[in-house]
Amino acid sequence: MNSLEQQLQQIKVVPVIAIEDAANAVKLAQLLIENGLPCAEITFRTKQAAQAIANMRKAYPDMLIGAGTVLNAKQVDAAVNAGADFIVSPGFNPTTVKYCQQHNIKIVPGVNNPSLVEQAMEMGLKTLKFFPAEASGGIAMLKALISVYPVKFMPTGGIAPSNVKQYLAADSVVACGGSWMVPSDLINQKRWDELAALIKEVVSIAA
Repeated sequence: MNSLEQQLQQIKVVPVIAIEDAANAVKLAQLLIENGLPCAEITFRTKQAAQAIANMRKAYPDMLIGAGTVLNAKQVDAAVNAGADFIVSPGFNPTTVKYCQQHNIKIVPGVNNPSLVEQAMEMGLKTLKFFPAEASGGIAMLKALISVYPVKFMPTGGIAPSNVKQYLAADSVVACGGSWMVPSDLINQKRWDELAALIKEVVSIAA
């Protein structure tokens, strides 16, 4: 099986999804897969996150599923037990990183400055989330970090159709995270055709 980094490079865009009703998870996973984006980062900003991951995993065993906005070991356990392939955190928490490493769980923690990148490298991490990307200086800041550090980045936060190609073109970017193609309101209202169109759009842009 390809490494997480290789899988992210193939997918290019990771849909960041807040699911408020886990009953919608399987249909959403189907839309993502059928429209060329077989990946989801389910954020732990909702109480339904773990169940949504479990529902997706049962329906689509081969889908790449991450758990986002993971803040502590308890959430790591909930995500992995539900079937998550990897963990994404908004910041760099050494305690959470160590816990994942001790349990052989892949984690992509958030960083947005040189000090955090160096701390992550010190712990052996090679793929990091650049977050919040646009608020932290955008592509200029990212390129500054890339020019200094031998790590890969997954920019997330403020990524949109207007700038995703610019981020993807930067050296050392494996993929971009984004929520614009999976808005919670469309999921809640089961507006599947509109979601399918947005997913197709991002796949086309990122190609």
